[in-house]
Amino acid sequence: MTGTLQPDFTSALSRLIEIPSVSSTLPELDMGNMPVIHELAGWLENMGFHCEIMMVPEAPQKANLIATLGSGPGGLVLAGHTDTVPYNANRWSFDPFKLEEANNRLYGLGTCDMKGFFALAMEAARAYLDQPFKAPLIILATADEESSMSGARALAAAGKPKARYAVIGEPTGMIPVYMHKGIMMERVSIIGQAGHSSNPALGRNAMETAHKVISEIMAFRSSLGIQYNNPGFDVPTPTVNLGCIHGGDNPNRICGSCRLDFDVRLLPGMDSQQLRHDLRQRLLPLAGQDGVQLALEAITPSIEPFDGQRDSPLIKTCEQLTGYGAESVAFTTEAPFFSKMGMDTVVLGPGDIDQAHQPDEYLALDRIQPTIDLLQGLIRKYCLT
Repeated sequence: MTGTLQPDFTSALSRLIEIPSVSSTLPELDMGNMPVIHELAGWLENMGFHCEIMMVPEAPQKANLIATLGSGPGGLVLAGHTDTVPYNANRWSFDPFKLEEANNRLYGLGTCDMKGFFALAMEAARAYLDQPFKAPLIILATADEESSMSGARALAAAGKPKARYAVIGEPTGMIPVYMHKGIMMERVSIIGQAGHSSNPALGRNAMETAHKVISEIMAFRSSLGIQYNNPGFDVPTPTVNLGCIHGGDNPNRICGSCRLDFDVRLLPGMDSQQLRHDLRQRLLPLAGQDGVQLALEAITPSIEPFDGQRDSPLIKTCEQLTGYGAESVAFTTEAPFFSKMGMDTVVLGPGDIDQAHQPDEYLALDRIQPTIDLLQGLIRKYCLT
């Protein structure tokens, strides 16, 4: 805890940015989020919220925070994640862990994606702390959204929180989002046999098998584009991205092992388990043909698409409050977990996705007051009246 019990927006955001909370699929980069959770819990308790810290299973340094003001049925969730992506400090013009104001922007790692949303939610709630709530306001902070989404999975498994409406404050440029793609991140591991490169018969080249694997994945991508199409997205077909490849150790040795990581962006209606089955049918025969070992596995559990209702009450309210029509996006959020718990869910936040995951990440100053006004409008409608 800092000395400020109920900090204003800038002080709160400055403190949150100071606390590193990177999550990553690479263990050497992955951090816990407990310092952020305890800082938020201290502030929110002093504002009158009841705070529950939920530890994430099998992750002793990670937790979710469920902070509730008021009681009763229904209610509004303002949700965000406490983690950030890894960063390249040498590519930043500013210190990633110090809030800096310049160019009518606030710079810092997490300003846009998405620690800024917590500071804005607290600022919005401050105006109503002395008013009777007819339905609860829940500020929800999750762990690991940028990697495994283990925080959202733990919430869904526990059936928490219980509310009628949920706003996920991801960077959408203040545009309500009612639908987004899902994602499955996959790894193909190939074990061959190393040997002297002067005689290919001395080994089994894993990289050559990887070449065939890539050809099959690209053919699979083409077939998905023919089979699935949703004109509600700017990119109306599923996408497959070859993300990274690692293999071998020297030009004069037959490559003994190779690993390929890729992702598939799923449209609503696509089944990740069926897709993985189809991929195995394509890829596993290559092992027998080349005399290598080949395995396909999920890097993290799949995130299913979010397919909300374009004309739901919450979407209509957000359109009225923002002046923007609801849209779809290609990136993935925690929204499916809340939607499956029965909440009318929207993805809506002040930052822009173009600034997320980038050096010199920022939140524009002219987005601050409109976001506070939006959140206060939602609080009045769903918690006070």
